[in-house]
Amino acid sequence: MRTIGSKGEVTQGMLREAGVRLIAEHGYEAVTLRMLAKEVGIQAGSLYNYIANKQEFLFDLLSSIIHDNVDEMVAALDGLTDPEERLRAFVRAHIIFHTRRKSEVFIGNMELRSLTPENFEAVRRLRDAYEAILAEILEDGAKVGRFRCDDVELAKLAILNLLTGIATWYRPDGRYSIDELVRRYTDMTFALLRAETAVSV
Repeated sequence: MRTIGSKGEVTQGMLREAGVRLIAEHGYEAVTLRMLAKEVGIQAGSLYNYIANKQEFLFDLLSSIIHDNVDEMVAALDGLTDPEERLRAFVRAHIIFHTRRKSEVFIGNMELRSLTPENFEAVRRLRDAYEAILAEILEDGAKVGRFRCDDVELAKLAILNLLTGIATWYRPDGRYSIDELVRRYTDMTFALLRAETAVSV
């Protein structure tokens, strides 16, 4: 996405928010650049000062979501060395991100199919880098006997599917607070790994 100074950055932020809303509601294929321009109150022709084309907009949106997710996860794990502490921190950070930005997570999962093959591969590599963070935690825990995990890849996928699914049903006014969800999902994650130590904190 193009950058043209502070006013342009504000407009780009508005375009991003509008794009998330429109794509989550209508799907990428149904959203036009004219719709996007109207949503933020600019002329359709002016949109090209900020966006080269619709595909670039989607790619920038999806890749930025993953970058933000990785950055928050790296910060959450900073300074932690114990595999169990790192896994607890991973569960918490993943749930917080996926409930706070559930619309972005939704389109990030649903609209991968709308990327060109080249852009899809680039986003897939970013997702692989995020998943590798969890895989490393599981491998370290298994090596020191804290987790019973004879297939790290399978365990990684099972845990990610378990945690990411929250974004499809979570509501801020639901019966569970974020802290309670973190506690319960941490218990389930550790049970999946058959960890013997106490898991709730």
